[in-house]
Amino acid sequence: MENRIRLVGALFLVAGIVLIGRLFFWQIVRGKDLADQARGQQLHRNRTLAHRGNILASDGTPLAASQDKWLLFAQIPELKDNAVLIANQLAPLLVDEDDVKQPVSDDPGVKPEKIDYKDLLLEETSRISNTLSQDLMWVPLEKKLDSDTKQKIEDLSIHGLGFDIEEDRLYPEASSSAHLLGFVGKDSEGNNKGYFGLEGFYDFSLTGSGGYKVRETDALGNPLIFGSSNEISAKQGLDLLTHIDKTVQLTIETKLAEGLEKYGALSGNIIVMNPKTGAIMGMASNPYYDPREYFEYSDELFRNPAISDAYEPGSIFKPIVMAAGIDAGVVEPETVCDICGQPLKVDKYYIRTWNNEYHAGSTMTDVIKNSDNVGMAFVADRLGSDRLYDYLDSFGFGHVTGIDLQGEATASIRERGTWNIVDLATMSFGQGIAVTPIQMITAGAVIANDGKYVVPQVVDKFVLGDWEEDIKPEYKQQVISKEAADKMTQMMVVAASQGEAKWAIPKGYKIAGKTGTAQIPVAGHYDEEKTIASFIGFAPPNDPEIIMLVTLREPESSQWASETAAPLWFDIARVLFPHLGIKPG
Repeated sequence: MENRIRLVGALFLVAGIVLIGRLFFWQIVRGKDLADQARGQQLHRNRTLAHRGNILASDGTPLAASQDKWLLFAQIPELKDNAVLIANQLAPLLVDEDDVKQPVSDDPGVKPEKIDYKDLLLEETSRISNTLSQDLMWVPLEKKLDSDTKQKIEDLSIHGLGFDIEEDRLYPEASSSAHLLGFVGKDSEGNNKGYFGLEGFYDFSLTGSGGYKVRETDALGNPLIFGSSNEISAKQGLDLLTHIDKTVQLTIETKLAEGLEKYGALSGNIIVMNPKTGAIMGMASNPYYDPREYFEYSDELFRNPAISDAYEPGSIFKPIVMAAGIDAGVVEPETVCDICGQPLKVDKYYIRTWNNEYHAGSTMTDVIKNSDNVGMAFVADRLGSDRLYDYLDSFGFGHVTGIDLQGEATASIRERGTWNIVDLATMSFGQGIAVTPIQMITAGAVIANDGKYVVPQVVDKFVLGDWEEDIKPEYKQQVISKEAADKMTQMMVVAASQGEAKWAIPKGYKIAGKTGTAQIPVAGHYDEEKTIASFIGFAPPNDPEIIMLVTLREPESSQWASETAAPLWFDIARVLFPHLGIKPG
């Protein structure tokens, strides 16, 4: 008996030790975790959406804006109706008969089968039914529903369905300004993130900070009257008020599309800027994409050619080199070229004019007017390679401009001290050097802006409610003197008014401009038929309000810029000059 008592006592002792151990484990070791879990069951959290900032045109109207959309979800255990019945109710609300489009076939000889609304309805019903039949607690059913559709679904009073608010990006002008704006996609964690253009460059400023509400609830989820609560307010992202003029932007996009068709060019871009402030009033590239449906396009279309693609500029580069020569004092507008009467031999190569016509005794003004390659080699020889390198560096070539768009790239200049006599000669007329359109127009703006370099900028102000912060123009350096800039301006007026494209100038207007026809380098040589045609110009010459660069790649109607890019430039000017208040004279 005594042994039995001892055995029972030992068992009770072991049981007590186990019980105490378990109590220690749950109350001490896991106590904090369990308290947090209990607290979590007592608390109800609501996420507060923070809207992404809007991108606004100069008149305050939206180029990109945020709008509320809704994620429809189902909590499967709470569904009272069967999946097929719910699917039959939801499908007609999620498939819009007006959105059914005739498919397009890549093969013109194959007629695609017509999409039938009833087939789509059956397909959607099957999808919803299968989704609701899964052995899961929670499933998403449809993303980005508008408020009207949300209300129609709520009117069905289907128990177990719910909605989460989500943000959608609206582009009122569709594909207009696509390369300027960029788009909003998802990062690796599924959060909204801006890519390319303004969306990418200003992603941090545009992105809001989400908030939440936390309150104590009972087991049924009802708020406790005397329960605690906490709230952190959402903070909306900053709005960006840009310099983009909608009339300018829509005009250059429309005219660029017309120009590509008229001249048979593969692609093109146009930049319009205020040369005094660097304000970008418009920027268009074609081909383009729709930022709302960016996932339908190939990645290479996202890159903005106006700030990312380098090319040899050709003769629009000549005013830059000539301005450097005038500023350095090695030439004046009246300086006579004593080698312009014939082709110029440099090493084992010959420098020739574009039309094989030569003008002995040409002045530097004649050299620009006639777009004389030999005359430009004359200027470069007087400058010397090191001094020309320093000027090109000051004009911004070989460096990014710093424009506030994501994706800017640059091509490097051949290193100082490594140029040979051929490099020096060819670079004087825009061969052997690569530039981007934004670099080219920014360098041209130096001449229009009394010799001062101003950084191009798209955004004018940060705005949040009644608060705003102005982004001031950024002036980097005095590249050439005002006197040199004035002389170069007058030479460009002569080039425009007396050059090959003089017939296209709007009647009564004075314009400082220069054409450029650059051959495209292919496999170590220049293609004699494929060119990049461009025209750069500003007006009024004495007090410029606008500088514009038009670039067309491989126009088929004519390889010469005087018959393609220049007429397109003047055609755009006929619309923009009255809009911007630029008068004849």
